[in-house]
This record gives sequence, structure tokens and C-alpha cells, in this order.
Amino acid sequence: MSDLGSLLRGWRDRVSPVEAGLPAGGDRRSPGLRREELAMLSSLSVDYIVRLEQGRAKHPSAQVLGALARALRLTDEERDHLFRLGGVAVPTKTMVPRHVTPGVQHIVDRLGEVPVAVFSAGWDTLLVNDLWVTLFGEAAKPDRGTNLLWHQFMGAPTVVEHTAEHLAQFRRDLVADVHVASSRYPDDAALACLIARLRASSEDFERLWATADFSEHRESRKTVSNSVVGPITFDCDVLSAPGSDLKIVVYTVVPGSADAAKLDLLRVSAVRTFA
Repeated sequence: MSDLGSLLRGWRDRVSPVEAGLPAGGDRRSPGLRREELAMLSSLSVDYIVRLEQGRAKHPSAQVLGALARALRLTDEERDHLFRLGGVAVPTKTMVPRHVTPGVQHIVDRLGEVPVAVFSAGWDTLLVNDLWVTLFGEAAKPDRGTNLLWHQFMGAPTVVEHTAEHLAQFRRDLVADVHVASSRYPDDAALACLIARLRASSEDFERLWATADFSEHRESRKTVSNSVVGPITFDCDVLSAPGSDLKIVVYTVVPGSADAAKLDLLRVSAVRTFA
């Protein structure tokens, strides 16, 4: 077994299913994650996990290593060590952070009763909870390579009901965010490519890019049309994760309202889907 394989096995044994948001299951030879569970959490095949642990997969990509780091809840230092052993350049401070730290993962775990998602500074989807997927659908999962700006400006289908005024403000906020990110992370090729493609493909994005308004995010309300419970209105808050430049988006409802009753039904649907 290679050094990389040994470390992966050790980190896998360290994370319990409950910590990873999975059922504890029956009898286990070790308290950690099974290969099948790690494969599911990282959106990789079981065979590939086996080959990595046995040292037969020689050149894992940065995307693969990043997915493993998130699934195994590695610290930044452990993530960097994983990248070095995998022969991949360690992300620098001029690159957009895409690693979900254990602290951020813990926040998401604690907010399991409401829809929550974690995004990068460039609005790449990094992590969502089950309620978020139940609300927005399978296309909202991180393994679909979703980016909120691309989705918003390239006319992808949406279940969010926008007024013209709200949509205009939402788009201004997104472009201001990515403007700041591009100056903060000048060496991030993926972010630069995203911006170039949007400027070439979307007149609205190009116009907003040229006149970016750098105001702070405001609290907002969003109505989402869900196939299970119908329209449900949320208060939407964007929280900043200190030290990582990640954005934690949290949807809440007014307690005791009709929307709260719909959210209760959505939780039941999520439990049935992800049990």
C-alpha cells in the first residue's frame, strides 16, 4: 500500500458514518466509513477508491482529491498533505478556496432542519444538505458542477420565483461578488475562465461587470416552487465563513406560518428520499 493509500485508509477509519451524515448501519469491523460510503460521499466509484488505497491509481486529479478531502472532513493542513502525496499542486492563497473545512461542515450538520448550501467565492456549489436537494432538485448537487452565476445568466431553468426588481438586485450582487473574487484570487484559472465565458455569452453579465456595484449582501426573501409542497417562501441569509471565504446560504421560514408547515412536509420527503 502506498503512502497515499495508507493515509486514505487511516482517514476513512477516523470518520464515523454518523459524523458524515449517514446511518450507522449494522455490525462493522471498524467504526469508520466503508469504501462504499466514501465513494458515495465523494461521488467516485468504489473501484477507484480501492485502486487509490492500493496504490494502483497513480495520478488522481485535483478535483478527485478535493472531493476526498471534503468527504473525509480533512483540515486545511491535511488537505494540503493529501494534494502533495497525490502529486497535485497545493492550492495557494491566490486561488479560490474550495475546501469545506470541518468547522463549516459542522455548521451545515447543525442546520439540518433547514435548507443549507456552501458556495465558493466564485459561487461554485461545494456542499448541500438533503433538504437543499429536496427543495431544488438533483441538479443542485455539487457533483453536477453547478455554478450559480452560470445558472443565473445563461438561462438555466429555475424554481425560484423572482420579481423583476429582486432579480436585478440578485444579479448585481452576484456580479459584485465575482468581481471581488477575481481581484482577490488573480491566479485562479477556473474563475478567470468562468468570467471570460460569461462576458462573451451574456450581455447582461457584461453590462453589470462594467458597472459593478460593490454593496453588501442584503437579507432577502425567496419563493421557491417545489414539486412536493408547492410554493414556499423563505428568508435567505448569506453567512461568511471566517478564514475560508466560503459562503453559507441558509433558508429559514417564519415559525408557525403556512411556510413552516410546508417545510415540515419537505423534511418528511427528504427523510424518505435519503434514508
